[in-house]
Amino acid sequence: MKAVLEKTPRTQWESFHCETVRGTSYHATWHFHPEYQLTLVLESRGHRMVGDNITRLRPGDLVLVGANLPHVWHQENRGGANGRVHAIIVRFLDTFLGRDFLERPELELVRTLLRKAARGLHITGRTRDLVADAMHRLAAAKGFARIRELLAILDVLATSRDVKPVASTGFLPKFSTDDQERMQRVLRYIDLHLTDEIDRTRAAAEAHLSPGAFSRFFKLRTGRTLPEYVNALRIGRACELLSDDKWKIADIAMECGFANLANFNRHFRKITKFSPREYRRRFRENAG
Repeated sequence: MKAVLEKTPRTQWESFHCETVRGTSYHATWHFHPEYQLTLVLESRGHRMVGDNITRLRPGDLVLVGANLPHVWHQENRGGANGRVHAIIVRFLDTFLGRDFLERPELELVRTLLRKAARGLHITGRTRDLVADAMHRLAAAKGFARIRELLAILDVLATSRDVKPVASTGFLPKFSTDDQERMQRVLRYIDLHLTDEIDRTRAAAEAHLSPGAFSRFFKLRTGRTLPEYVNALRIGRACELLSDDKWKIADIAMECGFANLANFNRHFRKITKFSPREYRRRFRENAG
């Protein structure tokens, strides 16, 4: 999936960009940009893809994306009911306070943090809470207070152990500014037919490529084959449905596009390391 270069809409009176997203969509495709991006999800139902990692979105999800790392936050709108998106997104260059600012010896830990962000960083625990509060303040701040809050966020993240890499160590994305419409068509086809059989020939036709060329194209840019990508999305949706005891596991398998329960169990264990029943039990325990 070839990522498209996105230009951050920073105005002339700000050194970095902060926006609050509300609506039924994130209004973004698979893209990359030179800015680092910190995204706090407050309300959303869908998934995020950072590099070659696909994860189900939940309220409170907080991720720092490195410069030029392909990513997309995707909102699902299924069953005739539009889900709502509410998120705070901060984008900043490592030079937002001058080219030499981060070279100061006191900022060594921040430099290390930004290097680690090349794979994306998922932020949890007490650190997530502290940063989330600061992002709310930043979104409402003006003038120097904006810079103060961003620096405070970087300081908290730089000294925290509640951060874990998102993309795999072997992910080497291919960047390009073309093929945006091509990939929009492919992703739209997958999203609309996620519960049906995803036909590689049809997906290739959406990209105007032969099936063989499409397979190479997709794997090179996502780190996954088409079936691996589709199964990751399906299992992510299944994890959400398993949190609701009203759903029977067999019904979840059908709802998420698996032809039979055995196939669903096999793919679920491969991706999550648990059976669906074990996952549901662990979710209940963690939820108290």
